[in-house]
Amino acid sequence: MATRALITGGAGFIGSHLAEQLLAVGQEVTIIDNLSTGQFENIEHLEKRIGFHYVIEDIRNATVMDRLVSECDVIYHLAAAVGVFSIVSSPIDTIEVNVGGTEIVLRTARRYRKKVLIASTSEVYGKNEKIPFNEDDDRTLGPTTKSRWSYAASKELDEFLALAYHRSANLPVVIFRLFNTVGPRQTGRYGMVLPRFVQWALKNEPIEVYGDGKQQRCFCNVHDVTTAIHALAETPRAIGEVYNIGSSEEITIYDLADRVRTLAQSTSEIVLIPYDKAYEEGFEDMRRRVPDTHKIEQAIEWTPTTRLDETIQQIISYYKPRLSKAE
Repeated sequence: MATRALITGGAGFIGSHLAEQLLAVGQEVTIIDNLSTGQFENIEHLEKRIGFHYVIEDIRNATVMDRLVSECDVIYHLAAAVGVFSIVSSPIDTIEVNVGGTEIVLRTARRYRKKVLIASTSEVYGKNEKIPFNEDDDRTLGPTTKSRWSYAASKELDEFLALAYHRSANLPVVIFRLFNTVGPRQTGRYGMVLPRFVQWALKNEPIEVYGDGKQQRCFCNVHDVTTAIHALAETPRAIGEVYNIGSSEEITIYDLADRVRTLAQSTSEIVLIPYDKAYEEGFEDMRRRVPDTHKIEQAIEWTPTTRLDETIQQIISYYKPRLSKAE
């Protein structure tokens, strides 16, 4: 059992929850984050915990990464450019951070023979219309002229690179593809839909739904997700494999907005915003995105247990005092 964990992107939404979970089972945790999208507020409550350490630095600093990797047993690589807004507005950073950062993590892990868990995304399935998505399904991406697809392409390359290190250098690698992870601490700044809906609802402002609102998604609570990630790290049979992590509870984005409005006891109206106005001309989105989770269920006997309404209430409870304080 690993006892010393390194989490890249550890001040982010998922990384901070994973740090809490690992500390709770007695592991020593070091996080590295350049705070470009993560927030120190997410880990501030852990600062004085025994066994917790943090480094504010970019993972592309090879010297710092060499020291941190040499001192850990397992690496959880979560650092990445995140969110559709960021991807559309900063395509260079998306590619350089996602690909360049992962390359340094894997190269350094090979030097010290450390296990690496790589965070990937449901975006890699692209426009594939076969539902649910299986780990071995074909991928269908849009043209390179649409920057929206650069994130999926960069994460695909991360996966190819990780599996190449596993096959050619026998590096212990596990890849997990996340499907709409949600919960407290998630920010809406980068296009994440649920925290934006909650904040608008709590302020009784119009809730903006992009497109026709009929696109369907599955949302999985961050605690369920980090439980799965930790279990994969402790499972030898997971090495060299790719796993979907997500919920199969589908909801349309319009119905999600309505659910948030009801639970927040809000008077907000729901308004539809065309994709071209929200992002860029010709923006493409997927109608449905549903994971096939049979593989991970068999590997670690995992299924999500938190219902969507409970997750929405958690997010409401997180944002309500923050919005009151800001007024």
